[in-house]
Amino acid sequence: MIHVLIDTCVWFKLAEDHQHTPLLQVVSGAVALGKMKLIVPTQVVDEFNRNRARVAKAADKSLSGHIREVRKAVMKVGGDKKKTQMVLAHLAEVNHKLPQLGRPIEQTLDEIEKLLDEAVAVPPSDAVMRRAAERALRLAAPCQRVNKNSIADAVVFETYSEVVGAGLARDRFAFVTDNHHDFSAEDHFKLPHPDIASRFSKIKSMYFVSLAECLRKIDPSFVSEVEWFALREKPRGISELLKEHEILRDRLWYGHHKYHEWEISKGKVKLVTKQEWDTLMNKNHRNHSKYTVDGAWKLGQAAAKRLEKKHGLENLGPWTDFDWGMMNGKLSAIRWMLGDEWDMLDL
Repeated sequence: MIHVLIDTCVWFKLAEDHQHTPLLQVVSGAVALGKMKLIVPTQVVDEFNRNRARVAKAADKSLSGHIREVRKAVMKVGGDKKKTQMVLAHLAEVNHKLPQLGRPIEQTLDEIEKLLDEAVAVPPSDAVMRRAAERALRLAAPCQRVNKNSIADAVVFETYSEVVGAGLARDRFAFVTDNHHDFSAEDHFKLPHPDIASRFSKIKSMYFVSLAECLRKIDPSFVSEVEWFALREKPRGISELLKEHEILRDRLWYGHHKYHEWEISKGKVKLVTKQEWDTLMNKNHRNHSKYTVDGAWKLGQAAAKRLEKKHGLENLGPWTDFDWGMMNGKLSAIRWMLGDEWDMLDL
């Protein structure tokens, strides 16, 4: 069991940044499994409740609106056309991904609040308040910046120190913050500031500026779990969808073409001139399945040659019935993602 104090700024980062949000599920799991116990000073709870609405409101601002303004600015400035198109294409990519990133911030904030509520809040003792005030008066970390009131940070740190001091010999502790401006050494942000370094060690009381690193230290198996969450959160880009769409479309078209070629070779479909085709269609429109215009067939043969050169014969079949079903299903799904209706499989 390791006792971990997670600073308020880290909790909010889990909610604001979709790349960090998956770590919240790992924290919840570690707590539920008894691998980790949270140290929650009342200052952390108060600061979370005080700033929750502000963080939620800021996250709800439409990034799409900002992207539209940036697009307008890029188009207005102009310049090299190739570079401009690259920037606009990347903005379109970002805009496409926005709805897929993360989950509603309120849901994440609710989960954080639940974790904080379930932990036993630690109120500051008189000794903690006195030591925090002394730090502020001496301008000692985390109160070394004269233009910032960091007394609350000092209270959080002294509360952590008091909990560590009251712990059993076998207990281990960790302090996690990304406020390295106040807590970390100036020349190495992963190390604690010299004013507080004596309170930390490599085993008993550890200092982290990364929650992921802390979780890995608690249990190495969390490494793969965190990586899995991170991979799961990454949406497909529109350029990737378009590339796969092109490959699937070409393979399916080529397969249909080769089947049509077989029908012609077996006499199931006959080649006719355009004039003959018009006459046959006027007699019975169902004749379209029995005849092919010779000029159109020549264009199809040329297109098939281009695809063979583009993809290589080994990547154009032949396909089993299962392969055909999978390719059609993938093409339908991609086209739906790109705005078409379901089962739009025209080639």
